[in-house]
Amino acid sequence: MSWAVNGFRCFGTGDPLYEAYHDHEWGVPPGSSADERELFERLSLEAFQSGLSWITILRKREAFRAAFGGFDPAVVAGFDQDDVQRLLGDPGIVRNRLKIEATIGNARALLALHERGERLADVFDAHRPEPRVVRPVSFAEVPASTVQSAALAKQLKRLGFRFVGPTTAYAAMQALGYVDDHLAGCPVVL
Repeated sequence: MSWAVNGFRCFGTGDPLYEAYHDHEWGVPPGSSADERELFERLSLEAFQSGLSWITILRKREAFRAAFGGFDPAVVAGFDQDDVQRLLGDPGIVRNRLKIEATIGNARALLALHERGERLADVFDAHRPEPRVVRPVSFAEVPASTVQSAALAKQLKRLGFRFVGPTTAYAAMQALGYVDDHLAGCPVVL
């Protein structure tokens, strides 16, 4: 379905990949039994996006999935320095050593969380803000971070996650539907 009928979309108009992401994925909760692999992937991609445009990451998402074993936390947690070198040489992804090493470390932190009988979805849920009463009119009204995203980032860091500051945590909350920042007039209904 395309929202172009009414001529309004929060972002992404003009690029089919970006439009599809806006219309069908951004802000859509992962479901009642959140897939931990999906949460790990989305949090990892948000970290890679830091300092870059989201469309850059979106265009490289399939290459990221191939390079990072489908974002299977057990696979990524097993990566070693040879894998880091391989990833640094992969032109299909963002080749940033700190972000690559953080993603590997985050997979290990996620597995440690699971070993304690906890889930990443529960960590996100514990920081979910109250739903907005009124949608923002423009992105100028959408914060880069919130008290909840700062608390989420702090909790993730305590759990051993890296490259997850308040802004990255908020972007993940938006992408995963923990907050609805679709603009007023956007026909997406969550």
